[in-house]
Amino acid sequence: MSLGLTLAADVLVVGGGLAGTWAAIAAAREGARVVLADKGHCGTSGVTATAGPGHWWVPPEGREAAVADRLKRSLGLGDPDWMRRILDLTWTSLPTLHGYYDFSTDDQGQPFYRGLRGPEYMLAMRNLAVDQGVRILDHHPALELLRHGDGSVAGAAGLALRGERPWTIRAGAVVLATGGCAFASRLLGSATNTGDGLLMGVEAGADLSGMEFSNYYTPALAGTNMARSMAYSFARWFDADDRELDIPPGPDVTPHLARALMAGPLYCRLDRVPEDIRRVMPQVQPNFVLPFDRQGIDAYRDRFAVTLHAEGTVRGIGGLRVVDEACRTKVPGLFAAGDAASRELVTGAISGGGAVNSSWALSSGQWAGAGAARLALGQGLRADDLAVATGRAGLRPHRAERPVDLRAAVQTVRDELNAYDLNIFRRGPVLARSAERLDAVWSELAAHGRGEGRAAVRVREAAALVAAGRWSKASALARRESRGMHHREDAPGLDPRLASRQRAGGLERVWTAFESPAAQAEVA
Repeated sequence: MSLGLTLAADVLVVGGGLAGTWAAIAAAREGARVVLADKGHCGTSGVTATAGPGHWWVPPEGREAAVADRLKRSLGLGDPDWMRRILDLTWTSLPTLHGYYDFSTDDQGQPFYRGLRGPEYMLAMRNLAVDQGVRILDHHPALELLRHGDGSVAGAAGLALRGERPWTIRAGAVVLATGGCAFASRLLGSATNTGDGLLMGVEAGADLSGMEFSNYYTPALAGTNMARSMAYSFARWFDADDRELDIPPGPDVTPHLARALMAGPLYCRLDRVPEDIRRVMPQVQPNFVLPFDRQGIDAYRDRFAVTLHAEGTVRGIGGLRVVDEACRTKVPGLFAAGDAASRELVTGAISGGGAVNSSWALSSGQWAGAGAARLALGQGLRADDLAVATGRAGLRPHRAERPVDLRAAVQTVRDELNAYDLNIFRRGPVLARSAERLDAVWSELAAHGRGEGRAAVRVREAAALVAAGRWSKASALARRESRGMHHREDAPGLDPRLASRQRAGGLERVWTAFESPAAQAEVA
């Protein structure tokens, strides 16, 4: 193996998607030396680059109504102050991209800030980060965090894929912006979304929140992985005999579609999509129309077969728990942003869809980046202090190293975290069996799995997927009610005593705990 790369920075950002680039830019604007390490190529990796992301773009006079509506739909888990903060920062941040992004205009000729073209948006973010002095390391997946003896974060270590060179970056603070975990569902743009940041964070001492809300699904043209969902809000649904199904539009459509698919083929017509949306779709969501064009399907006239793609925590909610307004985790010096962080504070028990999630990435990225910079600049870089590696499963097995079937491990995650009857329609005994299967896979990986070079990346990805699946199943099992996207068929009602956010963590043994003592006493 080639000699490794060793760097020092005030702030290390792990992940080069929407949240990661906003974090790096914010840290650099605070005067910090910033390195951004991306598993893929910053500007093209991650789910934003394949999308037409909307934002929670609300004029000042409409914000209190927007917050009130969102708070009501958060089902007791949202925080209005956090909602107000992201509305304000979204409003002031997007116009700063002029000169880097060519905004469309609305009917009055004004810049259209609400919806952006993903590929151009991410290219703009990369260019802005470079101009701010951020050093970008493409194809440099992080494998583990480093920690000082006092428990604070000291940086991270990983692998440069070209030449398979190890790297070590000592940093005064680290921002994990590694995206959500798609549970290997093959969702477009999610190849790098394997839960790496969640595993690294928990290994370093962080905990998670909202992992039971990880079962969001999106309709898509059958045989494709294009899950851009805006047009489907106007859909009509049909069975194989072309009988229209009584499936109402709205946020609760997923269980209806899943039941229909479990009964047989499901078809869709988008003939009710308004003309103005049809006209702008090639610009705002170009990837949506592509698979239809390739198959010679008129999406707005023809009936076509559909499927549901699991999005895990990408458009779900769960992630690393943040403990203050700067998006710190409970580990000193470690921050989380975007889909790597729990979004319960701004979404509650329902998905942030595209708009709220994008604004969360923009906002949490800037809060985390600025907070990390202020911390690092205030305390100075302890580059000469001893740093302890925190990575375990896949890097340092606790028993004799031997081959582990990684393909089977990932397939177990796919089976348990994507299947409709196991993940949408949840029941206590079924969740417990899923947890047992995932625990067994984890035990094998943790005891014997180890890789060198690119093999280390693959085994760590498998370990992260399994770990995220375990936290999800344990959290779903502990929440014995139905709230938002978490639906328990054996507990179909909303239990007011469980209107509390739920934490999770643990490696060898997974644990969960509700933040409210009353809620925790209820499930104890």
